[in-house]
Amino acid sequence: MTEKKESVWDYPRPPRLEPSSRHIRIEHAGRTIADSRQTLRILETSHPPVYYIPTQDISMDLLKSSRVKGSFCEYKGFAKYWSLEIPGAVPAKDAAWSYPDPTAKYAALKNYLAFYASRVDACFVDEEKVEAQPGDFYGGWITSHVTGPFKGAKGTLGW
Repeated sequence: MTEKKESVWDYPRPPRLEPSSRHIRIEHAGRTIADSRQTLRILETSHPPVYYIPTQDISMDLLKSSRVKGSFCEYKGFAKYWSLEIPGAVPAKDAAWSYPDPTAKYAALKNYLAFYASRVDACFVDEEKVEAQPGDFYGGWITSHVTGPFKGAKGTLGW
């Protein structure tokens, strides 16, 4: 049976937060950093899904609070950034982010982190290696089950 594809242009704005049972795995420097089947995902118009992983399914001992001041999302609140530091490997700066005190509508994101696919060696959704969302700000994961075009590339800022 062929899986139905999702168009990011059918995703809502403001974003929808929903549970996901897909198998999510993140690898970096020869280590599995995260492995979960109890994630949340954010779906927002023109963006591929962003998967949030519960901290209990992440090797939090390898993450250090980033020196970046953070950023603000009009929907979710203030984001905190995390750098991945694996002994013997080059640090992956600002590889993940979280919302320590999310807005009420997105309260479920507390104690979850999302990772930039472009800043780690590999991210997987159900064993499919993802492609990073274009640009260096957004953290969506592109897989064969989502279609674009996707916000983030040069010339898409006004979308």
